[in-house]
Amino acid sequence: MMDTRKDEGLKALGRKTEYKQTYSPEVLETFENRHRENDYWVRFNCPEFTSLCPITGQPDFAEIRISYIPDVRMVESKSLKLYLFSFRNHGAFHEDCVNIIMKDLIALTEPKYIEVTGLFTPRGGISIHPYANWGRPGTHYEEMAQQRLEGRE
Repeated sequence: MMDTRKDEGLKALGRKTEYKQTYSPEVLETFENRHRENDYWVRFNCPEFTSLCPITGQPDFAEIRISYIPDVRMVESKSLKLYLFSFRNHGAFHEDCVNIIMKDLIALTEPKYIEVTGLFTPRGGISIHPYANWGRPGTHYEEMAQQRLEGRE
């Protein structure tokens, strides 16, 4: 049996890519997690992330790392690529980018656990690596989030 996600109403997958020029969370799409009985990590790495400094308008470059433990819905990777690209002309501080990405993905997929790290390249001799995480309240994932946050460098 051929596995196809076309039947899940995905719009971006398999079509000509249209890049949004402004922050566009509406491009994010999901599909059903077919392995809900398992806890497992899904990790994305975006080594060419760019956004704009909201003060100077200069570009900021980063590697964005997203890791999550899915529940019912999962983020579709092409839509995630388009979403991350939409930050290219968006003015936001490094910490804001990481938290916005995390919150948008929480709202979209309602994961059990998620973390987002931004490895921003140096500006003025200083690099910034913001990290944000979240675990579903009232579960051991909430405790996991606290433990992982406390264990960060």
